[in-house]
Amino acid sequence: MDLATLIGLLAAIGIIAASIFLGGSAGTFFNVPSLLVVVGGTIGAVLMQFSIGQFFGAVKVALKAFFNKGQAPEELIETTIDMANSARKGGLLALEEKDTGNPFFQMGIQMMVDGHEPDVVRQMMTSEMTLTVERHDLGQKIFKSIAEVAPAMGMIGTLIGLVQMLSNMDDPKSIGPSMAVALLTTLYGAMIANVFAGPIAEKLGLRSNEERLVKSMIIDGVSGIQEGRNPRVIEGMLMTYLPGSKRKSAEDAEAA
Repeated sequence: MDLATLIGLLAAIGIIAASIFLGGSAGTFFNVPSLLVVVGGTIGAVLMQFSIGQFFGAVKVALKAFFNKGQAPEELIETTIDMANSARKGGLLALEEKDTGNPFFQMGIQMMVDGHEPDVVRQMMTSEMTLTVERHDLGQKIFKSIAEVAPAMGMIGTLIGLVQMLSNMDDPKSIGPSMAVALLTTLYGAMIANVFAGPIAEKLGLRSNEERLVKSMIIDGVSGIQEGRNPRVIEGMLMTYLPGSKRKSAEDAEAA
């Protein structure tokens, strides 16, 4: 689980909730018509941009913001070098019983063992990576769309409330409560966009970049193993994917 996402979400909601409860009656901030306008209107507008399958598929993709099971690049390099050493000693068939702990990596190993040509293996793995990243990018686009539409729906709800309030100006006592209800839709839209959808979209973008990096490393590692390159050469090639600070730390750890 990605604690940063969970802690950030709970902290944002907690601070907003605390300010509501400390400022007065919490019931004042709950209004069914306002919720219907913002939530229902946002869902409807987003569905106009995407298919139903894509919309609900984004929910599954969004879980990556909370549950990150990606393999660390340093760990991946270590696994790749171990595989390269095994292949160098016993041939590609020696990798058949090896477990990489990564389904994408395992797919590449199995293709090598099955005797596919290096170009075919690289092409199929690259296609798989591209399709996976595209699915994640689509999920990110949907949540960005939610973040854009929700405040607009909140404003629409506020305008509806203001029209209803102004049409009932003969009752001064109703102006205050009506204004409060009208402003709630703006609040709901801003919360959906800035507390939920916007941050989720940004985190999905980060996850997509991380997955692209890891899969690119795996593809290069599998190609290096299949071509019979020296494990040291493969290690040096994969080290280029790491930032300078991590690259130095990994080299120091190896030297120790």
